[in-house]
Amino acid sequence: MPYCYILYSSSLDKYYIGACNDINRRLIEHNSGKSKFTSKGIPWDVVYKEFYNSLPEAKKRESYIKKQKSRKWIINLITNS
Repeated sequence: MPYCYILYSSSLDKYYIGACNDINRRLIEHNSGKSKFTSKGIPWDVVYKEFYNSLPEAKKRESYIKKQKSRKWIINLITNS
């Protein structure tokens, strides 16, 4: 199932936005250090996710969230979900 998701690292106090077909597998990859960016923030927790009918739709939403370039906007999205 395609998802757009937001992860949070308490050690870095940062958010990571992504899209994938298998959110459980992807979270394991993030927390095992396979990604250079997320390897520094282990452990990551899923704090928000949205389900989509297709991966291109999920990636479009990922791109939209990233374009907001606002931590406040991301926190508001998470809080109001």
